[in-house]
Amino acid sequence: MDKSHPLTNLALEQTIDKILNQTQKDIESSIDSALNDTNQTLDDAIPKLDKEYDKIIADGKKEADKIEKQIIGGADIEARNKQLMALEASVDKVFTKALDQITNNDRSGDYANLIKSLLDESTRILGTSEVIVTANSKDRDVVQSALSGFPGSELSPDTIECIGGVIIKSKDGAMTFDNTLDARIERLKPLIRKDIAAKFGVNN
Repeated sequence: MDKSHPLTNLALEQTIDKILNQTQKDIESSIDSALNDTNQTLDDAIPKLDKEYDKIIADGKKEADKIEKQIIGGADIEARNKQLMALEASVDKVFTKALDQITNNDRSGDYANLIKSLLDESTRILGTSEVIVTANSKDRDVVQSALSGFPGSELSPDTIECIGGVIIKSKDGAMTFDNTLDARIERLKPLIRKDIAAKFGVNN
């Protein structure tokens, strides 16, 4: 049986109520404070987040531009490579056709005149007609016939492998000039290549 005084119980209840009220106020105050801090933190974070967002977008655009330039650059290189391959194919075709025509050309008429021109050019370059002339087996007759116009010259018993033309050597052996058609074509190749490149619009 509870023998405590009624006033004592009342005072205890009042004390408990007071403590509960104060505790509730403290909790509410803490919640309000935390909420305010959170809002402030968010407010402070928004400009930073906006800045980070802008930086991410800018970096992404920069990377996209870089990739685009790489793609365009790669396409340019690929296009130029195709142009150069087409150029080389055309140069090869031109030379193959020219060589076929020369190889199968009749060794009289214009070809005989060509041999005379080659001999005339060669002796002028060496400064003497006292020369030994070498030709391929197919050209020996026409060369032999042309040499009558070059006093002191003679046809070598040896033959050379070429599509046409002559190699002349001074009789003292000091000077030699390769005036075969093969050598002339090699000398002309850069000019022919340049001309074809211009038609392709390629800076070769």
